[in-house]
Amino acid sequence: MKSNVPGSAIAGTAAVAPTRPLALRVDVARLRDLALLPAIVLLIVIGAFINPNFLTKANLVSVLGASAALALVVLAESLIVLTGKFDLSLESTVGIAPAIGAMLVMPAASAGFGLQWPVAAGLLSIVVVGAVVGFINGFLVVRLRLNAFIVTLAMLIVLRGMLVGATKGGTLFDMPPAFFALATSVVFGLPLSVWLAAAAFAIAAFMLRYHRLGRALYAIGGNPEAARAAGIRVERITWGVFVLGSVLASIGGLVVTGYVGAINANQGNGMIFTVFAAAVIGGISLDGGKGSMPGALLGVLLLGIVQNLLTLAQVPSFWIQAIYGAIILGSLMVARIASGEGQN
Repeated sequence: MKSNVPGSAIAGTAAVAPTRPLALRVDVARLRDLALLPAIVLLIVIGAFINPNFLTKANLVSVLGASAALALVVLAESLIVLTGKFDLSLESTVGIAPAIGAMLVMPAASAGFGLQWPVAAGLLSIVVVGAVVGFINGFLVVRLRLNAFIVTLAMLIVLRGMLVGATKGGTLFDMPPAFFALATSVVFGLPLSVWLAAAAFAIAAFMLRYHRLGRALYAIGGNPEAARAAGIRVERITWGVFVLGSVLASIGGLVVTGYVGAINANQGNGMIFTVFAAAVIGGISLDGGKGSMPGALLGVLLLGIVQNLLTLAQVPSFWIQAIYGAIILGSLMVARIASGEGQN
């Protein structure tokens, strides 16, 4: 019996059917990106009850400003982790890069090197130091095929020792105003550092979703051998991500410098734990190949709000770390349940 349904309609139906699962997968992916949003909303509501100053413009701007440096370092670590690698030395780069840049500019009488380079050259050297650290890490991990965890742990210790030695364990104060500009300059009511972090995350999110380089990062983290067989230059891209990550960390260090108003020998010390917490809470898989920038950014905001709430609530300092860790674990479990990854 001959069908009365036109062939074009049949083809159209066949073409439409497969798109529904695809649309569903896209919606699920977006939900995973926003899995922390309910927790953030809940914390905001709690904060409004705990302290009336929490929802004031000044306090919210303070939360964003304090989170800007962390956001840049979380972005750096997230990109590296997507490839299936780690970089623990980012916290030391946060300290050593701006310190060297400042000491190249400062006179010897102010604990500088006495070279008194132009301010622009000093700022540029901060980025260069970050790039050099990332290049060395990439060389050791990619070219020599050493374990990334051990290599970057050793680099963390080396850079920390260099920072303490260069500053003689002291604090650098006498820096040009340009070293504080990212944190002190205000654009449309927000510090310049906040806009910089937002732009960096937006560019990274766009690249990961729509550019072949972003897709290559996921492919490398998911299965490097398959990515190599598909023609992706695994070694070159991984090496480049190490360099980019360290550059972002060096800029994050400059933001910290502006926020604190000085550089001390402990700048960035212990920061890597918070960085990994924000990334993992935000859905970045430590196995590589999974995660998104919106999720990582929400992880940063969550930790920033938690820290601010604990401060406003005047929680005794000896309880803050325990509460902080408990909230991180709870948020991680909520995010995992919401994403469906914990189901068999």
